[in-house]
Amino acid sequence: MMLFNLIYRSLRQHALSTVVTAASIALAAGLLLTVWVVKTQSQAVFAATNSGFDAVLGARGSKLQLVLNAIFHLEASPGNLAAAEVEAIRRHPAVRTAIPIAVGDNHQGWRIVGTPPSFFAVEYLPGKKYAVAASGKLFTAGTREAVVGAFAARRLGWKVGDTFQPYHGLAYDPRAKHEEVYTVVGLLEPTGTPVDRVVWIPLEGVQTMGGHDPRTASDVSAVLIQLRAPAAGLMLDMMINKQGNKLTFAYPIGAIVADLFNKISWADRVLTLIAWLVAAVAAGSVLVSIYNSMSARARDIAILRALGARRRTVFGAVVGEAAAIGLLGSAAGFAVFAGLAGFVASLIRAQTGVVLEPLQWNPVFWWGPVVFTGLAVLGGLVPAWKAYRVPVAETIAPVS
Repeated sequence: MMLFNLIYRSLRQHALSTVVTAASIALAAGLLLTVWVVKTQSQAVFAATNSGFDAVLGARGSKLQLVLNAIFHLEASPGNLAAAEVEAIRRHPAVRTAIPIAVGDNHQGWRIVGTPPSFFAVEYLPGKKYAVAASGKLFTAGTREAVVGAFAARRLGWKVGDTFQPYHGLAYDPRAKHEEVYTVVGLLEPTGTPVDRVVWIPLEGVQTMGGHDPRTASDVSAVLIQLRAPAAGLMLDMMINKQGNKLTFAYPIGAIVADLFNKISWADRVLTLIAWLVAAVAAGSVLVSIYNSMSARARDIAILRALGARRRTVFGAVVGEAAAIGLLGSAAGFAVFAGLAGFVASLIRAQTGVVLEPLQWNPVFWWGPVVFTGLAVLGGLVPAWKAYRVPVAETIAPVS
């Protein structure tokens, strides 16, 4: 009880330095938790995001570009596929489903993608299919109707019955407005996938839009594919990528996305290093804060010793004070983490449509505070040793 009382009194007596030091630990802890959670969740969620398809077929080029364009709606199309190429892959015995898409237009920066209504019959996650909110419906092929992803509809403020005009290109240019007017007939329920950020119209709408080259009216940007068996993907990869030179078969989608994260893993390492450096500085601030107060505390410590307090009690009180500061900072670090991670998650959703859940349990939630408390304890060992060695007689003796 005496030990805890000493720790409490010291924390209260040096409240300002305690708050400042705990705040530095909170910043370091919050930064590390955010980097770690966003990194691990992003890798898992992005690698698992495929809109229900196994592979993507497109023009010759980068597999990653093809996946980012067709699945995540982030990149430009590497080229077009002719109608005969689409039909060939559709009829291939290894292919169960082949859904063509066409890109090339936007509305105020929100990508417009053309696809047949059969796209919405695919399970985007096991057991989950696309659903249209009440009072809406899916568009009909060959019409000027649109179905809008939940996130895009919310940002645009659209509802069923609203009309809009597409703009040419993937980048918004007010001067590139098409004459065609489309009517919103349905709003998709949120899926937590890139589909939420897209304005969907019939495939023919993009192909025959005014201002597009009529010679490519039957072309598509890519074909989303479901395979009959995993082994079929390896066979098509060999046939199209290694033996052919005209098309690109991106399979498996998850491995291609994982490779992207491997290429940019240096950024994660840099951010993690920064977080650990901040943690080291925070531990140093614990050492400096308590050590600098030792001169003022020396007489109090000597009196405690004269009253019967043992050296190990004094040593433990200082280490305990450092541990308490570490615990306070680690606890406050969760508040910093909640703010930072929430902002990063909202930014990722706005840019990609992928939803992260930063508050979902992660092992860093237990070992992070343990590490930061341990660092604070290490920072308290030096001043604790100084307190341990305070000479009782010399310190209590009056100075003439």
